[in-house]
Amino acid sequence: MELRANGFWILGCSTLVSKLIYKCVQCRKLRRSVEEQRMAELPKERVEESAPFTNCGMDCFGPFIIKRNRKEHKRYGLILTCLYSRAVHIEMVEDLSTDSFINALRCFISLRGAVRQLHCDQGRNFVGAKNELKEALKQCDNQALENFLADKQCEFVLNAPSASHAGGVWERQIRTIRNVLNYTLAQSVGRLDDASLRTLFYEAMAIVNSRPLSTDIINDPNSLEPLTPNHLILMKSKLALPPPGKFVKEDVYGTKRWRRIQYLIEQFWSRWKGEYLSNISMRQKWHVPRRNVQVNDVVIIKEDILPRNQWQLGRVVETTVDSDGLVRRVKVQVGTQKSHKTNSPSKPSIIERPIQKLVLLLESE
Repeated sequence: MELRANGFWILGCSTLVSKLIYKCVQCRKLRRSVEEQRMAELPKERVEESAPFTNCGMDCFGPFIIKRNRKEHKRYGLILTCLYSRAVHIEMVEDLSTDSFINALRCFISLRGAVRQLHCDQGRNFVGAKNELKEALKQCDNQALENFLADKQCEFVLNAPSASHAGGVWERQIRTIRNVLNYTLAQSVGRLDDASLRTLFYEAMAIVNSRPLSTDIINDPNSLEPLTPNHLILMKSKLALPPPGKFVKEDVYGTKRWRRIQYLIEQFWSRWKGEYLSNISMRQKWHVPRRNVQVNDVVIIKEDILPRNQWQLGRVVETTVDSDGLVRRVKVQVGTQKSHKTNSPSKPSIIERPIQKLVLLLESE
């Protein structure tokens, strides 16, 4: 703009300026967007034939308020979704501790059978359970240890920190279920106990598992009955009917808890059906391959709660290459910072992040 304002017109000037801006470290720090990479192919656990709930993705959601005597308590839901059949299982947990999660996981395994892989984020309860089970293996004799490792049961596969998009398989299920449950339970705040909330979770689970896996043939009157997750996990084509009777809003304030739950389930069904079916559409992004982030690249780490000029500077020390040869998660060594207590520089630390949280400043030679 300064050149044009002074009456100069240079052919190819915009290209030259763009190259200078691209190589300028200060411009990258202030303006460059975060890294991207082509969306990965579906993992083999999604496409290989397996029994229901052999490979699962899981996460916790909540809290929900229940009443015990005259005190209110928080409860949470643990959702596990089968990567192959897309069925879901919901368990109630008392809190987000490791012990509560392991108990809920054992309840799930007792009902659904052995699990080979558990995909999840790096929540404290999940990481704690992984470490607890790893320590428990050391107490087994050699024969029991060999049998457990041969079956490859309860293998935790943790996503990179701050990479919620990597768990879209179960995050999408949680969003629809959580939103509708929050709305449904808002009609009965402080009127549910542990047993009522657990029943509500199981009834909601049955509704979600009765959804069609494909919507292409729903509007065709001559088509076959659509396949649902319940067909695969129950091996029954006939659905369980709700209890007979008409459930009205006044049941929420009544003394019969089972009628209260059935009214809430009717509200869940009508709302979830509209919100879920209206959002089943194919969305595609990240379909162009980009340059792989490499070791010794200098980056800044995006933090949603901090302004851009306070993002940490780091250097890539390790990359994880997926089966298609693309890098989507890396380990970064962050710069040293002075400690406020001792006024001395702290030791460098290494953190793991997805590339969607990195801004490239300097490329390695």
